[in-house]
Amino acid sequence: MASPTELRVEHLAVALGITVSRPRFSWRLPAGSRGQVGYQVRANGWDSGRIDSDQSVLVQYSGPPWRSGETVTWTVRVWTELGASDWATPASFELGLLEEADWLATWIEPSESAQERHQTPHPAHLLRGGFVVDQPVERARLYVTAHGIYECHLNGRRVGDLELTPGFTSYGATLQVQTYDVTDMLQPGENVLGAVLSDGWFRGQVGGARLSGHYGDAVALLAQLVLRSTNGDVVHFGTGPDWLSGFGAIRQADLIQGEVVDLRLDVPGWCTPGTRPSDWVPVRVAAHDFSRLCSSPSPPVRRIEELAPVAVIDRGDRQVVDFGQNFNGRIRLASSVRSGATLTFTHGEALGDDGDVTLENLAVSDPGNSNVSYEPEFANLALPFQTDSVTLAGADVVYEPRHTTHGFRYVRLEGAEGLDAGHDLTGVVVHTDLRRTGWFECSDERVNRLHEAAVWSLRSNVCDIPTDCPTRERAGWTGDWQIFVSTAAFLYDVAGFSVKWLRDLAVEQRSSGAVNHCVPNTLSDAIVEKFGVAHGAAGWGDAAVLVPWEVYRAYGDQELLREQWTSMAAWVEFAADAARSARHPTRTATRPVPAPHDQFLWDTGFHWGEWLEPDGTGTGSAGVDDLREADHGDVATAYLHLSARRLGDMAEVLGNRLEKTHYHALAEATRKAWMTEFFRPDGALTRDTQAAHVRALAFGLVPPTARTKAVRRLVELVRAAGTHPGTGFLATPYLLPVLADHGQLDLAYELLLQDTEPSWLTMIDRGATTIWEAWNGIDTTGEAHLSLNHYSKGAVISFLHRHVAGIQLLDDGPAYRRFQIVPQPGGGLTWARAVHVSPYGRIESSWVLDGERFTVNVLVPAGTTADVVLPCGKRIEFVQGEATFDSPLANARGGKGHRARSSSFTQRRAEEAL
Repeated sequence: MASPTELRVEHLAVALGITVSRPRFSWRLPAGSRGQVGYQVRANGWDSGRIDSDQSVLVQYSGPPWRSGETVTWTVRVWTELGASDWATPASFELGLLEEADWLATWIEPSESAQERHQTPHPAHLLRGGFVVDQPVERARLYVTAHGIYECHLNGRRVGDLELTPGFTSYGATLQVQTYDVTDMLQPGENVLGAVLSDGWFRGQVGGARLSGHYGDAVALLAQLVLRSTNGDVVHFGTGPDWLSGFGAIRQADLIQGEVVDLRLDVPGWCTPGTRPSDWVPVRVAAHDFSRLCSSPSPPVRRIEELAPVAVIDRGDRQVVDFGQNFNGRIRLASSVRSGATLTFTHGEALGDDGDVTLENLAVSDPGNSNVSYEPEFANLALPFQTDSVTLAGADVVYEPRHTTHGFRYVRLEGAEGLDAGHDLTGVVVHTDLRRTGWFECSDERVNRLHEAAVWSLRSNVCDIPTDCPTRERAGWTGDWQIFVSTAAFLYDVAGFSVKWLRDLAVEQRSSGAVNHCVPNTLSDAIVEKFGVAHGAAGWGDAAVLVPWEVYRAYGDQELLREQWTSMAAWVEFAADAARSARHPTRTATRPVPAPHDQFLWDTGFHWGEWLEPDGTGTGSAGVDDLREADHGDVATAYLHLSARRLGDMAEVLGNRLEKTHYHALAEATRKAWMTEFFRPDGALTRDTQAAHVRALAFGLVPPTARTKAVRRLVELVRAAGTHPGTGFLATPYLLPVLADHGQLDLAYELLLQDTEPSWLTMIDRGATTIWEAWNGIDTTGEAHLSLNHYSKGAVISFLHRHVAGIQLLDDGPAYRRFQIVPQPGGGLTWARAVHVSPYGRIESSWVLDGERFTVNVLVPAGTTADVVLPCGKRIEFVQGEATFDSPLANARGGKGHRARSSSFTQRRAEEAL
């Protein structure tokens, strides 16, 4: 029999320097097998023997502990109904430095005066140290981390291809270490290790307020090189008091503001043997701790793709370059330009009325309402934004700013007479190197473009953490990932990426259990207090519970639930305590004596609510003053119910019977309280909005006897809005699924295909290549509003995956061990196809509507079971393999008059693309 494939350790395909001493193994079953009944793992001489188990995803290693730096080679064979398989092609991974005592290098800081530390932005520092190789080297590993962003060089060559290392974390508790194989970069005799060190997230500007020095006032570097000679000797070299620091061409470096580079100040040979810059000074040894050092469970950030300009507008003293796609990254210049010329690049998402790049939609005004004199905590708002400049030193130049990224489609280029921007500029896409796992296409080209816009918004906002936008804030807003993580998990493998972020959420969680608005936190306590936006908002803080739940569903990671349990329970208890301990003033005034259900109503504290709910302006209400005073009891209580219910579900997964009973009881009490307070005797909701009805139905708050009326009222509200969405931040992802799941599939398709504002296709018709923050991101006059690269409203594409194509993940079938394929055609679509590469293998669902014939083709991977539900209602249990089913049309046409728009796609082209 064939052998298992796709061997992985933890959530990584490539693991060099991991600090998980007892990692978990995953593999795919041999093609053609239906299910596993046993496995056997061998690793570095350890043999598990046959283990009778059907588990092939995240199988815990149970052998003897491994040593720091040890390379582990492992393989697996399985038993299925076909018998024993062959052994898998061996895979390997390598342990990093597991103990604090393994670190022999010391932390160093570049020499800076107190005044230099507090000036912003800062130049990038160059650091170097020499060492001698006096015997043949069999293996060399470089372990590096920093306060700030580092880029290592060895003997004049850049080390590795990772970007923005060591990444963005809650630096006080977690600091990631990268490991590099530098064996082939060494030379006999003298060697020099160097690093470029800039502020990054640690000391540079972060968040919408562009605070600087948020995590510390000094950058630092820690690097250790471990050499193993051919005779077995081990030699260590690393950062220490003998290192020197100086400056080079990067005069300013900030992730948000940009870079200022003067290539005339470059230091040739700054990290090559045989040179020693004369004006460099000794570094300072720092006493930073080693206890927080660890590897990342997430793939690294890399340069992912390059884009060529699609148009260049010549405006006399400047050129405007259009890359045709909004993205996160930077530009690369390769050209011949006169020496001494200074080129300035301003990056933006939109053009103004004059055809020039505009940043007005991204401007963050001083919350003190002064557009001229900024209050001290917002002084950085007056500084340049998304702007790089380079002064050239020679006729031929290759320039790419590597200590910043920007969100942009357009670049204004100034100071480059004679430069051919269309030929000499390249867009470089930068983000976490996630593995693509999901695709969708259908017969409507605009729907395909909507899907790609959502994919690009995700790609733009996974630069080491899940961010809201790649421009003005770049912050890990908890609400954003809470509502989008399930969509993201279909498109990309975001398991390790989410685990990394959740660990920071937990370590930053307040002692009360409140969860910060942003993770890592980019809002100072002074700002939070000044503007009355206390942490712990419903729908945002619920990420502590709902993100682990979705990661478990998508990847089957039970260990994550154990690891996050304390954090999850602390959040639910915080919300439950808030419900018990206080009441909203308006409720106290109308009901001075608390009713029994009041103890389960969460109606106090600050909440963002149904953020950017349409209010007739297209942008939506976003006034913080109104939010502070509003009663968000219906939203917060609904989320308390949902998180308590999910926490009980996870307790059941973990076998915690008492916790299951406790949290399911809390969820039920909260549901009844919500019903008592926000559900009228006549079956109507007290808050008569689309969002309230969507949430009530999606969260199961409405009793079965009242659902028909609630759905009918939701339909009336949608029709009253001219068949437009009327939901804001929290409810929009649920809108179409709720309609489809409650007998309103035709209306769901109408909303999907609506092409007047507000709607998703309005974005596409107005040229969007990413999803807008506001429904009117580009209004009818062409003016831009707010961010044009927010993935939140893009969660609508889950409707394409789960309802149009019909691939549905089940709560009791984590990692797609058991799932449904329920295609629901409509909207005039004539074909659709989706592919998802699950932990068990490739899943496909494609259908074609040809006259009176509806045909669906499915692919189910080994070790899984799918319930295929046809539009006529027939259900087929299908185990492993590929099959085609025909179905009577029944309600398959759908769409109520909607016809498929003209499309250049064909079924064959879709198959080729996927």
